Amino acid sequence: MKSALIFLLQSIVVGLAVAFLVVLVRPDLMPNMGGALQPASYADAVDLSSASVANIYTKRLVQDEGSEAPEGRFRVDTSFASAVIIDPEGFLVTNYHVVATAAEIRVQLSDGRITEPVTVGVDAETDLALLKVDLGTLPAISIGRSDSLRIGDVVLAIGNPYGLTTSVTQGIVSAIGRGLLNLVTFENFIQTDAAINAGNSGGALINSRGELVGINTAVLAQDPGTEGIGFAIPVDLVRGVVDQIKLNGRVIRGYMGLLPDDLTKSERTAMGIESGNGILLTAVYAGGPAALADLQVGDVILEMNGEPVFSQRQALLISASTNPGETVDVVGLRDGVRFAATVTAAERPEDPR
Repeated sequence: MKSALIFLLQSIVVGLAVAFLVVLVRPDLMPNMGGALQPASYADAVDLSSASVANIYTKRLVQDEGSEAPEGRFRVDTSFASAVIIDPEGFLVTNYHVVATAAEIRVQLSDGRITEPVTVGVDAETDLALLKVDLGTLPAISIGRSDSLRIGDVVLAIGNPYGLTTSVTQGIVSAIGRGLLNLVTFENFIQTDAAINAGNSGGALINSRGELVGINTAVLAQDPGTEGIGFAIPVDLVRGVVDQIKLNGRVIRGYMGLLPDDLTKSERTAMGIESGNGILLTAVYAGGPAALADLQVGDVILEMNGEPVFSQRQALLISASTNPGETVDVVGLRDGVRFAATVTAAERPEDPR
């Protein structure tokens, strides 16, 4: 018994000595304990997703407006963009602005095959379009979640900038929930410093696991010196739009027939609103749901369906996410007096103004 114990202790000592020598001589052989170290390469993430990103080539007729151009003369303008395969049956997502005025659209897959897609449906208010190609089973990207993204998360943009196929840039999530950019009606962008250039539109924004978290859409370019401010549509929004287009051929949204505006701090103080919530109705469209519920210009909306409303964007998103025929309970202030109303949402028209 005593000899067995001595043998065990000797084995432990020898094992610790060997481990010490390994750490000293070859620290690279030690496993990453606790996941504290970040990967030195994101090649695995790119390998998992890059085959799902296709190139888009469009042609559109553009009227020549030069002083020497004959009246009524047109030229063919060719541009590059990207798309993401989201379904092995051949469905691809890209931006609406990529295909909106295109006279011809061609899709080139990562394996080199080229075809003309069918436009299944578009949604201008989120700048999304759904295309379909008939090339057999395709490598669909793994779809992640955008609601779990955090500022500082590593992301990679994959696309076709300037016709340079399958180009990858890397950065971080700089901000989430970006709005007030006047790019589309329903803005809820992921902001990133991963380089997004002409041709990246419609391409994939992926996380470090190779999962799709956004569709690259735009870059802030107020002047030539602006860099590192790009925007992507979050995949959770993309998923809902795609499902509706597949089901209905279009996106059906709720409509309340009102135009809200944000309140400034001084306006809240003047109205005696102590909380931070509240939006001002600057327009109530005649014959619309809000007008039928007796809402009026100048009303301050404090809550919608029991949820405090802090911004114009939040109010529009609540309205749009309501199905036609459903009701929205509103709590507001009119001339300093609190009131309640119920608005029955209609279907959002193509021109909601």
